[in-house]
Amino acid sequence: MRLGTEGYIYQRGSSPNTRVAISQKNRVFSRPYTVGSAVESQVGVLSTFDYSDSRGLDPVRGIGFGDQIAELVPGVTEPMDLTLNRALMYTAGVVQELGYRGGIDGLVRSLRQHKWPFDIRSELAFSELVSYYDKGAYASGVTPIVESGVGNLPGQNYCLITYFWTCWLKSVGLSFPSDSAIVAEDASASATDVTDGSTPYGNDANHYGDLLDSGNNPTLGTNAGSQLFAQTA
Repeated sequence: MRLGTEGYIYQRGSSPNTRVAISQKNRVFSRPYTVGSAVESQVGVLSTFDYSDSRGLDPVRGIGFGDQIAELVPGVTEPMDLTLNRALMYTAGVVQELGYRGGIDGLVRSLRQHKWPFDIRSELAFSELVSYYDKGAYASGVTPIVESGVGNLPGQNYCLITYFWTCWLKSVGLSFPSDSAIVAEDASASATDVTDGSTPYGNDANHYGDLLDSGNNPTLGTNAGSQLFAQTA
């Protein structure tokens, strides 16, 4: 049996309750390589988990209007990039944790041997302080999760879920330093799609699409967003 998420190192400890988000309450899940099972598990011993989104902005100018930008037009978004920095385990590497048959589980040793993508779920668990005093005041993107609550918190916290769908690894690197005993592995990936926790596949017309309520809409009469668009043309 592959030793993946068993053992003392994978036990959970307590974390401080603050209103500021802390990294100890962020959990990253994927489906590790196991024969006949598709159960998600937490990607353990991560030192950092980063993701970033970007797109270009094209300026529109008019001849005869001087050196003046009329409008910035958003371009298409680039694939969202993810980075996972992790301590290497003898029996479980990041490639295995993401579902590939590598390490002690199989022959995969290179990215060119990856034939299928994977999914990742990020879960930012709210502190007991926030869950207790602010519960019921959240939008659809916040999901209740079962926790071992005590006292006035009846076993339920809240979390902010982000799904990263159909990811492909772009790079995997290992570092064997001479001045440190810990072997670190770095992996970077790109996601095909990103959604919230209430619409897992992003195909719900009530949530995603051209009618998405993304905020800053000045036509709703709330004086929100840029005043450039609130003016009469």
